[in-house]
Amino acid sequence: MSQIIYKITPQAPWREAEADGRFTGAPIDIADGFIHFSTAAQVRETAAKHFSGQTDLLLVAIDGTSLGDALKYEVSRGGALFPHLYGVLELTAVKWVRPLPLGADGTHQFPALEGQ
Repeated sequence: MSQIIYKITPQAPWREAEADGRFTGAPIDIADGFIHFSTAAQVRETAAKHFSGQTDLLLVAIDGTSLGDALKYEVSRGGALFPHLYGVLELTAVKWVRPLPLGADGTHQFPALEGQ
């Protein structure tokens, strides 16, 4: 059974990752020393808190079970456990990548998510 986690990222670093075959993280991930992810229950709040008003974003769905021991669930915002990857995201773990556009109301418009 897969455990789907999500990454919101600007398109530019993701397009680089597609060319390289691996994602080493957005600038915030590199600064923090791990790649930030969210669960389906957390990802909308992550978008609102950290990506408000931003366009040119992608939503990436990842099979968390394929990441092994490098994936840790750690206490973060409000005491919730967030998935963090201590390593490189190999693109073989990616299930899909979709645009994350802003709607007329200024909030990001999400596709259907697994794990809700």
